[in-house]
Amino acid sequence: MGRIPVAMAESVKMFLDGAWVDAEDGKTFATTDPATTEVIATVPAATKGDVDRAMEAAHRAFDDVAWRRMDPADRGRLLFKVAALLRERTEAIARIESRDQGKTLREAKGDVTFAAWTLEYYAGLADKIEGETIPVPGPRLNYTVREPVGVTVHIVPWNFPFQLALRGIAPALAAGNTVVAKPASYTPLSLLEFARACADAGVPKGVVNVVTGGGRVVGNALAGHARAGSVTLTGSTATGVDVLGAAARNLTPVTLELGGKCPNIVFPDADLDKAAKGAWYGAFMNAGQMCWAGSRLLVHESVHDEVVQRLSKMAEGWKLGPGLEKDTRMGPVVSAEQKAKALEYVDVGKREGAKLAFGGAAPTDAALARGHFVAPAAFTGVTQDMRIAREEIFGPVLSILRFSSEEEALRIANDTEFGLYAGVWTKDLARAHRMASVIQAGAVAVNEYPITFPQTPFAGWKQSGIGSEQGLTAIDAYTRRKTVIVNLG
Repeated sequence: MGRIPVAMAESVKMFLDGAWVDAEDGKTFATTDPATTEVIATVPAATKGDVDRAMEAAHRAFDDVAWRRMDPADRGRLLFKVAALLRERTEAIARIESRDQGKTLREAKGDVTFAAWTLEYYAGLADKIEGETIPVPGPRLNYTVREPVGVTVHIVPWNFPFQLALRGIAPALAAGNTVVAKPASYTPLSLLEFARACADAGVPKGVVNVVTGGGRVVGNALAGHARAGSVTLTGSTATGVDVLGAAARNLTPVTLELGGKCPNIVFPDADLDKAAKGAWYGAFMNAGQMCWAGSRLLVHESVHDEVVQRLSKMAEGWKLGPGLEKDTRMGPVVSAEQKAKALEYVDVGKREGAKLAFGGAAPTDAALARGHFVAPAAFTGVTQDMRIAREEIFGPVLSILRFSSEEEALRIANDTEFGLYAGVWTKDLARAHRMASVIQAGAVAVNEYPITFPQTPFAGWKQSGIGSEQGLTAIDAYTRRKTVIVNLG
């Protein structure tokens, strides 16, 4: 498989058992540039047989002493080598990501850098996955060890195809597991570049496998595969329920990071310039296609109009365009379906009686007519019973809600089936901690939005997920404890 260009279509292959291969029946699908709808590449449409091949290859690699019995420090050094290659290739991978997904080149570079950082973090952890000794009666030694679970399955979303893939793959590899990953069919290209970096770094064959294709065939087969030691999914809540059901047939452990309808709360004492900027990026970064998007902006009534004015001014200078163009501030959404969905929610908001403050239409510029562009939109006059305030839109549509007291803000913030992320903007330290302690979400950011780090646990509450990604705790999903009791008498 040659280097994937960003200027012409090419036929690419998937990576199984250390080799670049086609689907067993030769079928392919096209991946397109959402800014122009031009075909970038044709990609193998894997079959269930291909999934079986990948899982068997990963299983053999897991049993092979070259990987399973590798000194953990050596495994860490190998992962550092892969991370170094990712950093060297940041520009090339980011250009592929931008063309395939639509996000700006700046955002794509940030994603690749964060992914490399994540791999470095877990590479350093590879020889620090420790057990414990337990005091028990009599002349006995009782200790535990933590062992890899085997073949780990990773079903990757299309909004952050590279970064979120590595969020699960990195700790899995560090713990000594092998990997079978399925990128989203909208965005299959960048993860193939990770496989290339692994091969170039000398990762043994079969340790990392990337299977391309649709969720109905490939995703379902992977989630329900008897060889799977764990399944990790980032996706919608509905998809998470399906994956959980498939994995349950084999009692396979799952990690699910799912949907969100995150509250971003601005109190009257906040730095409004910073709060408005954080509200904008929290809602419209990656064209709003984020599970942790601050899509519900809760603003105190005394500063509501001022915040809306600041956001409206930002909208005036926000240029839509292809992600690779230098002056683009927001790229297209990923597909025609996502564009239609976002525009439909704009219509829903109008019908429900909310006031469109700005945006919310496809651009009329002829240069953008073929692409999946939606101007960032914001509604005022939103109430919590409206669909635009309750349903995950996964696009550039922001709902702005007024509140008059801390208690009302908390009630609105927690009135959702989701619980992924939240933001609080205030100079009152006591209020910040008070709100953080009672908001029902896996993460709360204060005076910044959105923000996370490889070492920061990221977990969804309620309908937003099961388990925890990132940080030391992520290793728990990719290891299992074994107790050893030795009678010394």
